[in-house]
Amino acid sequence: MSLPPLVEPAAELSVDEVRRYSRHLIIPDVAMDGQKRLKNAKVLCVGAGGLGSPALLYLAAAGVGTLGVIDFDTVDESNLQRQIIHGVSDIGKSKAQSAKESIAEINPLVEVVLHDEQLTIDNVMDIFAGYDLIVDGTDNFATRYMVNDAAVLLGKPYVWGSIYRFDGQASVFWAEHGPCYRCLYPVPPPPGMVPSCAEGGVLGVLCASIGSVQVNEAIKLITGIGDPLVGRLMVYDALEMSYRDIKVRKDPNCPLCGEHPTQTALLEDYEDFCGAVSDEASEAVQGSTITATELKEWQDAGKDFLLVDVREPAEFEIIRIPGSVLIPKGDILSGEALATLPQDRQIVLHCKSGARSAEALAALKAAGFRDAVHVQGGVLAWQAQVDPSLPTY
Repeated sequence: MSLPPLVEPAAELSVDEVRRYSRHLIIPDVAMDGQKRLKNAKVLCVGAGGLGSPALLYLAAAGVGTLGVIDFDTVDESNLQRQIIHGVSDIGKSKAQSAKESIAEINPLVEVVLHDEQLTIDNVMDIFAGYDLIVDGTDNFATRYMVNDAAVLLGKPYVWGSIYRFDGQASVFWAEHGPCYRCLYPVPPPPGMVPSCAEGGVLGVLCASIGSVQVNEAIKLITGIGDPLVGRLMVYDALEMSYRDIKVRKDPNCPLCGEHPTQTALLEDYEDFCGAVSDEASEAVQGSTITATELKEWQDAGKDFLLVDVREPAEFEIIRIPGSVLIPKGDILSGEALATLPQDRQIVLHCKSGARSAEALAALKAAGFRDAVHVQGGVLAWQAQVDPSLPTY
């Protein structure tokens, strides 16, 4: 369905702007009026990472007058495989600042507003209030639900995207004209069920595929052209090179945007709502957690235990703790691997950062392996505290 333009047009375009945006101006659907609306638009991009990188670059190139960037992270070498707004010289720099410098190279006519801070329930409403449109480039469920809730409460449309390995999704959520994110996903998935990109990986170019779709939708909303992805979910499979369009209906019982909403404010704790780990895992690690340094001390002392790596085989090839054996978390949770584990030796579990090993530990405890423990921080802690010569990912 077509929607009215989100933004009123600016008074005029300068001679420099006419030259710069000439390829837009000769498109009848955009023309001078559409470009003036882009100039007058204020768009906030939540995150300057995988999705935020191409989104910010193309929003800037398109002539969006004011771009907000919110990101509290710093550039890491592992980001460069997909986060094209950053370069080698930016490693260690604030992502927000790095993004601003790249945007200035693309289009110095754009005003960039930096929010070099973490988005929280304390600042999200104030920050969102200053923008016409939100582009959501977040990579965790807690922030996604918070972005959705703030956007709905403020009456703001936002363009959402998600990526994982070879798969991407995109949609436009605008409660005034269609469903919100909670209509599509009323509750977050159980903890540990959906791996993050840091755990499962992502094809770098997939970020550009979905990020460019997000910018395309933002331009359509701002200028009032085309048929935006309101009430539709676009699903992209990069391996099959296929796109699917799934209808998403507004849920009349949605607690936030339904006919009789019961949620009229932000939640007090989105991390708790989404659950980083399950209650069982949180309980299992109490008194059954060791540090990477303690693990090394146990090895040096010759303590008898079985060190189990619960990551995936591809991760095991990148970096491994000496003496570890690979048994993926899924094999433990399904019960398939339980019969192969010794009953007469203590079992020590680890993963990349500690979340998956905590879930596996809960399963072992439930199966009777009461003296099993897990390593806090996983292989990342081992690399940082024991052997810095090893790579990280």
